[in-house]
Amino acid sequence: MLIVNTPIFYIVDVFAEEKYSGNQLAVFRCVQELSEKEMQQIAREMNFSETTFVLSDEETNGGYNVRIFTPRIEVPFAGHPTLGTAYIIKKEIVKEPVKEIVLNLKAGQIPVFFSNSKEDSDSLWMRQLETVFGDTYDAEALSKILGIDTKEIDERFPVQHVSTGFPTIIVPLKSLKSVRKANVINSKYLSFTEEIAAKTILIFCPETYNKENDLNARFFAGRYGIPEDPATGSANGCLAGYLIKHRYFGKEKIDLKVEQGYELSRPSLILLKAEKKGKRIIVHVGGKVKTIAKGKLA
Repeated sequence: MLIVNTPIFYIVDVFAEEKYSGNQLAVFRCVQELSEKEMQQIAREMNFSETTFVLSDEETNGGYNVRIFTPRIEVPFAGHPTLGTAYIIKKEIVKEPVKEIVLNLKAGQIPVFFSNSKEDSDSLWMRQLETVFGDTYDAEALSKILGIDTKEIDERFPVQHVSTGFPTIIVPLKSLKSVRKANVINSKYLSFTEEIAAKTILIFCPETYNKENDLNARFFAGRYGIPEDPATGSANGCLAGYLIKHRYFGKEKIDLKVEQGYELSRPSLILLKAEKKGKRIIVHVGGKVKTIAKGKLA
C-alpha cells in the first residue's frame, strides 16, 4: 500500500536512445507536505540539471501541477523535465495508454503527446510555447565568452535571443571543431548576462558526430547551476524557431535530429519539428525516456 505522505521519486534518462545516456532527471510525487525550501534543497542534493515535483496525483484545471527546480533556483519551464515528468505520470499515475498529458507549469500549460505504437512506445513530444524573438548581439562579444575566434561564428545568421518558454541566446557556428573548442569563460558570461533576459547559451553547427543526425549542439546555463547540459529540450525548441525564422535550411518547415552531450560522454538525441503558420512558428520537441531507478525519500 502506498504511503501518501512519503514522497516517491524516479530517476529517468531523457532524450536517451539507451540507458545512461541523455539527460538525467529526478521526478518526485506525493510531495504535499514538502515546502518550497525543501524542494529546493532536494534539487540541490540531487544535483541533476533539474528536479521536478508532481504536486498531486490528481488533475487540476485540465493538467497535473508540476514545479521545476535547478540546483540553484526554481524555473518556469524546461524541456527535458517536462518530457520526463509526463512519462512518469503516464507510467506510474495514469497507468494506461493515453495520447496526451498536460503539465501545469509556472510558464503555462504544456501538452505532451505520446506515441502508443509498439515499435516506438517510449517516444514523447511536447508543443512549445509561442516562439518569441528578442535582441540580436554582437558576434565578437559572444566569441569572447565562448573562447573562440569571431570568424568561427557563421556570419550569415545572427546571434539572437529566442524563447519558446525559456530564453536562450542562439549562436550559429561553422564547424564541429569550433563547437568542441568552445569553453565558456565564466566571468565574461556572468557579466554579459547580468542585465538581459536570456541567461543561457546554445551553440550549434551543421557537422555531426553521427552522420544520421542533422545538427550538433551544446548548451551552457551556469547562472542556473548547470555549467553544461547533456540534453535540453527548451533550448532546442528555441533553436527550432530560430532555424525557421532565418531559413537556415532554406525552408519554413523542418523535421530534424539534433545530437548533444558528446563532450560529456552522455550522447543525446533531440527531435525537432517546426513550421511557420501565418505569422506564428509552431515548435514541437521530442525524444525518448528511459526509467533508471525508483525509491522513497527517507
